Amino acid sequence: MSAGGGAGGGNIKAVPAAALEWKFSQVFGERAPGEEIQDVDVISAIEFEGKGNYLATGDHGGRIVLFERSEKKKHYSRKESENCDYPDALYPKYIYKTEFQSHEPEFDYLKSLEIEEKINKLRWCAAPNCSLLILSANNRTIKLWKVLDQKVKKVKEMVLDAHVHTENGLLADKSFMVGQNSSSILNGHYLEWGNKTPNRMSSSAQGDQSVISTIEDVTSARCRKIYAHAHDYNINSLSNNSDGETFISADDLRINLWNLEVSNQCFNIIDMKPPNMEDLVEVITSAEFHPVYCSILAYSSSRGFIRLVDMRQSALCDKNARILQDHEAHGSRSFFTEIIASISDIKFARDGVHILSRDFMNLKLWDLRMGVSPVATYRVHEYLRPKLHELYNNDSIFDKFECCLSGDGLHFATGSYRFSSLDYTYESRLAFF
Repeated sequence: MSAGGGAGGGNIKAVPAAALEWKFSQVFGERAPGEEIQDVDVISAIEFEGKGNYLATGDHGGRIVLFERSEKKKHYSRKESENCDYPDALYPKYIYKTEFQSHEPEFDYLKSLEIEEKINKLRWCAAPNCSLLILSANNRTIKLWKVLDQKVKKVKEMVLDAHVHTENGLLADKSFMVGQNSSSILNGHYLEWGNKTPNRMSSSAQGDQSVISTIEDVTSARCRKIYAHAHDYNINSLSNNSDGETFISADDLRINLWNLEVSNQCFNIIDMKPPNMEDLVEVITSAEFHPVYCSILAYSSSRGFIRLVDMRQSALCDKNARILQDHEAHGSRSFFTEIIASISDIKFARDGVHILSRDFMNLKLWDLRMGVSPVATYRVHEYLRPKLHELYNNDSIFDKFECCLSGDGLHFATGSYRFSSLDYTYESRLAFF
């Protein structure tokens, strides 16, 4: 993404900011004309770190790529600055940091089921030090990764004292080379030995030779925990708790509560699986912790409900503290009413009072103090309402769109379509409000 323009100030005539230039890409890197995009390279998940300093992306191949924010302003000469009526707007730029393989394809022999490596969800976790913690999930397994910057020292020359006896010199050289590939745990550095170079540097008047070394920064990722064997259906949500110690994972019928430090045990706090699967009327589509109160969470369903529960009431949260439902949306019913009413994603605003939800047709903003109807409804693609039959025939009506809010809560973003009436194709696009 590239951008230009800015805003005026004071009594200086303001020049309208140039429009942002958006470029759509499902994969990283430049592609030659006619080159096919491999399915493993398609991006499937993306998540910003809380402060916006880092960006994580996951793809169908189970890889995670991290980017770091780098802000650079354009430098002008003094003459150019005097002629400028407004300063350049500062847009963030993210540069490549590191990448690693998070998940591998698996096979469940008990259920004769192939589990693909595609990353479904990414969530950043609060870290007590300079390291980065990130949760990643495919359809069944969740992993906690620790990303840390380490300093690597490379010794390029070691010159012994010329007055040392030859035999003693050989013993000293051998002692230096023992354990050359092991890491120094005490100082957190890695020591690597390289070939001797003819370049030498004198460090004292007595003719002693100094060690020439260089220091490099290397980013490494290590899997700290694996949370597995807790979901029978595809994981659709991950959410960190405000206490910094727990998180939830949700699939179609269950929501589990985990402790970040305990990977072999979880607590099932919501179970919607009926005794007889023929009696199933709705599934869980998304789940999110409250940003302030660590005991409150919200989850949405395929019937268009948003339920708020309080974990302090009981171990199994089968009683709802609050239900949000848009009664006006169910005024005129049709064959497609229940399908398009399914909520695909919910997000809490930072104030903890508002919730943003996304169904197939609309983006809705809810106030927890007013559960009768949303305070605002944004019609994302109302023009598709006459074409619901076509969308149903090609299964596009079952597509799931996510939503998000800006840090100040004033702007929203979600997905949509760009419809082509010639061949009835629907291309993905981004919608802002």
